[in-house]
Amino acid sequence: MSKNYETVIGLEVHVELATKTKIFCSCSTEFGGAPNVHTCPVCTGAPGSLPVLNKQVVEYAMAVGLATNCQITRYSKFDRKNYFYPDNPQNYQISQLYLPICRNGSVEIETDAGKKQVRIHEIHMEEDAGKLVHDEWEDVSIVDFNRSGVPLIEIVSEPDMRSADEVIAYLEKLRQTIQYLGASDCKLNEGSMRADVNLSVRETGSSKFGTRTEMKNLNSFKAIAHAIEGERERQIELLEAGRKVVQETRRWDDNKESSHAMRFKEDAQDYRYFPDPDLVPLVISDDWISDVKARQPELREEKLARYKKEYDIPEYDAKIITASKHMADLFEATTKICGKPKKVSNWLMVETMRLLKEHDMDAEDIRFSPENLAKLIGLVENGTINGSVAKEVFELVFADNTDPEKYVEEKGLKSVNDEDELRAAIEQVIKENPQSVEDYHNGKEKALGFLVGQTMKATKGKANPGIVNKILKEIL
Repeated sequence: MSKNYETVIGLEVHVELATKTKIFCSCSTEFGGAPNVHTCPVCTGAPGSLPVLNKQVVEYAMAVGLATNCQITRYSKFDRKNYFYPDNPQNYQISQLYLPICRNGSVEIETDAGKKQVRIHEIHMEEDAGKLVHDEWEDVSIVDFNRSGVPLIEIVSEPDMRSADEVIAYLEKLRQTIQYLGASDCKLNEGSMRADVNLSVRETGSSKFGTRTEMKNLNSFKAIAHAIEGERERQIELLEAGRKVVQETRRWDDNKESSHAMRFKEDAQDYRYFPDPDLVPLVISDDWISDVKARQPELREEKLARYKKEYDIPEYDAKIITASKHMADLFEATTKICGKPKKVSNWLMVETMRLLKEHDMDAEDIRFSPENLAKLIGLVENGTINGSVAKEVFELVFADNTDPEKYVEEKGLKSVNDEDELRAAIEQVIKENPQSVEDYHNGKEKALGFLVGQTMKATKGKANPGIVNKILKEIL
């Protein structure tokens, strides 16, 4: 009989910080660009070059630490992690092993079983490595150092998660918090948020940890969930067959939905860590911490509480809108212009969410302005256009941030509100559909809907449906 197993998971999350320049030099951190253009002697490891710490990196790290309930280390240092790899130009990475900037934090996640605390062991600052590009045609690997020296924080959790769902909830909470702080855009597809999963299994009820493996190369929540399920099954199969799980680093292949071993897991001593001799220790004063704390923006929980008091929108809507900092900003800015929170919420919850899903986009990718959404709401509220025309126009607002007022004017889409003009069209529809008129007089309400539809067709969708209904009932 097979045993019951419990999965034990801890994460190492790397987040690329949203600074304009790198951690130890003034090169640009912009994503993309031709290979090796965002480089200088410091980030390409030229002998004799000296690093200078970017103050904004420290402040972003502190902001994330404070938002995740960490203690800020008043005296921290940078260390050299020594290893050779072609995309690592200095043959060491500047990181923090002994005195990381943040320690002993926690975040609260929502699970099916209720709320749960996931502890954070530490957050440390470090520099990113370059990127190897493998050219299979030429059978060579070439290196791009644009990413080398881009500032990272690494958020190391305790092994407190027990399922893929808990891991995703934790990552979403981190991503949301960091986006609200403006510390990173956390785009998994661009590598500005990356997670390594440490996973082991043990018999249910056991307090002893099993042997863990680390999985790398996970760049979407879907890949992370699949990798966790796949690795859990692999380890249980080994144990059931009486074999041992080997501590190693594995690479997840999302196309094949399987992982393969990369290397045996190194211990810290393999890296010969020692304090970086080129960087002075970092001393953080209470005043500096207070200053960073005072500048912290309103985070999601505070925003939710305020929305309940300030705006008359359903709690479900408020939760969806505040899940994205960008959408929350859009909601507030549009509401400020038009003063109709419920209408703004409806456009975001229904049409915006539908188009995001259709185009496989994130809420952070919304590009239309609050001004144009407010104008569209105004056009509907004033009866200038009807609901179906508004939906058509919104598709253009969503795609290209089209000015709805100009578009409606240019295309002649304004509603026909002139009763005499509409009466003539309705009388023609009645004349052409005697059967529907008879059905209506025989008590079939649906016939009225048909006649409204025919009138809308005759006026190319521009008739005001309310006025059409009123005139039809009068005539009939």
